[in-house]
Amino acid sequence: MQKGYSTDWLEELKRKADIVNVVSRYVKLEQKGRKYWGCCPFHSEKTPSFCVDQEGFYHCFGCKEGGDVIKFVEKMESCDFMEAVKRLAEMCHMDLPELSGVDEGVIKKKKEKDRVLKVLDCAYKHYEANLYLPSAKKAQDYIKMRGFTKRELDDFKIGYSNSWTDIITYLKGKGFSYEDMLLAGLIAKKEGANTYYDVMGGRLIFPIFNSFGECIGFSARVLEKTDYAKYKNSAETPVFQKNKVVFGIHLLKKLKQANGLNNIILVEGQIDVIAMHRAGFKSTVACLGTALTENHARELKRMCDNVIVCFDGDGAGVKATLRSIDILKDAGFNIRIACLPEGKDPDEVLKQEGKSKLEEYINSAVPVMDYLIKVEKAKYDLSKPDEKGAFVKAVLEHLKKLGSASEQEPYLDKLRDLTNIPVDVLRRDLNSNKETSTKSSEKKEEPVVVRENGNIKAEKFILASILHKKDYVNSKLNYSALLPRRKKYVDIVSSDKKISALYDEYDVDNDVFLQDLIYFNFDEFNGIEERYFNECVWNIAEEILKERQQQISKKFTECRDSEERKKIMMDLQSIMKKIKEKNLEDFYG
Repeated sequence: MQKGYSTDWLEELKRKADIVNVVSRYVKLEQKGRKYWGCCPFHSEKTPSFCVDQEGFYHCFGCKEGGDVIKFVEKMESCDFMEAVKRLAEMCHMDLPELSGVDEGVIKKKKEKDRVLKVLDCAYKHYEANLYLPSAKKAQDYIKMRGFTKRELDDFKIGYSNSWTDIITYLKGKGFSYEDMLLAGLIAKKEGANTYYDVMGGRLIFPIFNSFGECIGFSARVLEKTDYAKYKNSAETPVFQKNKVVFGIHLLKKLKQANGLNNIILVEGQIDVIAMHRAGFKSTVACLGTALTENHARELKRMCDNVIVCFDGDGAGVKATLRSIDILKDAGFNIRIACLPEGKDPDEVLKQEGKSKLEEYINSAVPVMDYLIKVEKAKYDLSKPDEKGAFVKAVLEHLKKLGSASEQEPYLDKLRDLTNIPVDVLRRDLNSNKETSTKSSEKKEEPVVVRENGNIKAEKFILASILHKKDYVNSKLNYSALLPRRKKYVDIVSSDKKISALYDEYDVDNDVFLQDLIYFNFDEFNGIEERYFNECVWNIAEEILKERQQQISKKFTECRDSEERKKIMMDLQSIMKKIKEKNLEDFYG
């Protein structure tokens, strides 16, 4: 019960939530034997090294990520254990039992989160209904001016807060308390008074959904000139952290599940997202009033490997694009940059130049290096020798990061065309910079490579073979006697339960030896598994017998009684015979 649910219930959940079916929702898998293979969703790769076993676990032989179906959902959906269990239970139509044996703080946090989601669900639906009331004329006029259609209103659940207290009255009538509304970030207390108000009062409401389609917060826009900010986002709550929120992620996920995704288009704001969707660019999303973060990148990477950055064509948009490049690179994206006209955002391009022109900008999106050269070129007057030199130096710094010569070479040609500096001169400058960085890196100490002891490898092969129920395992052997220092693992692998059950009974994440048994790569021994198993068994048994031989020999040397020496000699001869004949009788039973 250490995780709040009994191991029997968790095992039943994992049996119903078949891991192959669950993983297939995110990764294209191909069956080979009893295993399924695909490209790892946790790191960028072209050759599949991600394996799903019908025994109920997955493992990537590239990045070493592994676990059961619950862990997979945790990783893919960026949620905790409790949330992953809840998702799987809903998928399998299983009722969640009451939590038990869990820290009270964890239970309280879960209940708060569930309560907040219920409050927000009611709130966004009420705001949405408000939009169609006669009192919402301001909001309706704004929507007409923006050109939103009924399709966008329905897809994005756009709503309206028609007063400072309406939502409070409504939610009170639904049984929610002021504390519930405060926790959800919907209301605030007036200074010096014991009354509350809607923090989004009088604004057009854009609900924010997570990838499960649950409302987790709001972004709201004023509809008339004011002294305060045009846009306002929900405050941080148990379900809303701005540095993780991607506006439109729920629609992106639906699109991926329905048709697959070729790329994600990343824009700056929610109005741009809605405008892009209206024009047919359905894979468009935005971060919410904040710079792109690693959390945003991870959220998007689960959906697709290709991203087109289409930020505003002004100075701020260029800075935002440059900041995003390294974050997206580190996340493993293939990146292209769409260059919009100076000072225009996607919504303005659509209104002023039309869909076909925006499509042209998207389709002509350039690789990162081309964009960086364009940005650097705009900073310098190449007719001046000193500025030309500064431009070349800046571009070569970017080129160094490309790594391979085959990637760098086309850009040396491009740089030559821009500057009239011969390629061999540019290459020499590039390589001289490389040599400097290489020399400095040579000073670093090389890591010490620790090779695995032969006996440890043999122990792992034997125990992994037992765990994975290989046909060649000798069931007559007493493995506790053969592997006395691994008795804990002998007991673990000898269980009749599925491998996936180990994740509920043991701390697999922090037990490297157990991980090695679960994720053991038998493919390395293809065709010789049985022979290798027998060799491993004998090598370990022989070591034990030889150790006994030494002990008996020492005993014989120290003994002075002739009769006792005869008995010891007989034992010694028996041990020597067993070693010679590779006799395993001492390890049966």
